[in-house]
Amino acid sequence: MERFGYAITYLPVDKNGKVNEDDLRNAITDKTCLISIMTANNEIGTIQSIKDLVKIAKEKNILFHTDAVQAVGKIPVDVEKLGVDLLSFSGHKLYGPKGIGVLYLRKGVKIEPLISGSKQENDLRAGTENVLGIAGLGKAADLAMQRLQQNKTIAVLRDKLENEIKNIFPKAKINGDKTDRLPGTLNLQLPGLRGESIVLAMDKKGIALSSGSACRAGSPKPSSTLLAIGLSEEDAHCSVRFSLGLHTTEEEIDKTIKSFAEVIDEAKNAVLFVSCR
Repeated sequence: MERFGYAITYLPVDKNGKVNEDDLRNAITDKTCLISIMTANNEIGTIQSIKDLVKIAKEKNILFHTDAVQAVGKIPVDVEKLGVDLLSFSGHKLYGPKGIGVLYLRKGVKIEPLISGSKQENDLRAGTENVLGIAGLGKAADLAMQRLQQNKTIAVLRDKLENEIKNIFPKAKINGDKTDRLPGTLNLQLPGLRGESIVLAMDKKGIALSSGSACRAGSPKPSSTLLAIGLSEEDAHCSVRFSLGLHTTEEEIDKTIKSFAEVIDEAKNAVLFVSCR
């Protein structure tokens, strides 16, 4: 939208990654036409208070969109309870096919077609529909509704992993909100240990984790999300993210804990880690 001449206001977040209601209220002007805030962050897992933020938008009669890609299938998401005008999510994040997604539009909300031409998808996207993708996403959504309770088990495994890592490395700190976060996301700061080095060492033991988001893979720059919540570049480079899913087992968590302990022990006896800078 900036390329088309629109003025965009980027809201700050607090140390937990949350948008402050007063910051949103103060950012609104008589020219504001759209507010877009992600439901849950993909790196630190922080869940926003979308329902409360939507109320502020409604006071000013402004359209509200939320990117719920990380949230749908992991936590309950109800467009009526949230009150949003637009909501988007992606199939592969809830174990559906890649290359298919959803844009929810509240009745009466009008948008320009993504691709103009013929009348497919209620005039919003001309061209042959991805029938296999649509059917696959529909089935995945049905299954996701049935599996929501399983996310409580995932959260228990995440907490076990977090607590054991802190026992092994007491300096470890959580990045993001400790309470309002996705059940399968654990982002930890490991002071003095470079995240990329931890990732490489754990990979040799068959454990996959990341030192940033998948979108930034290969970038030497620190995570913009971690910088936004107030971390220094050094602290951001010393952070790693573990992602758990429906198929994660307790045995895998135990293996991860054991492997992490070995990596930390090896680090004491070898020049293994590059300093965080």
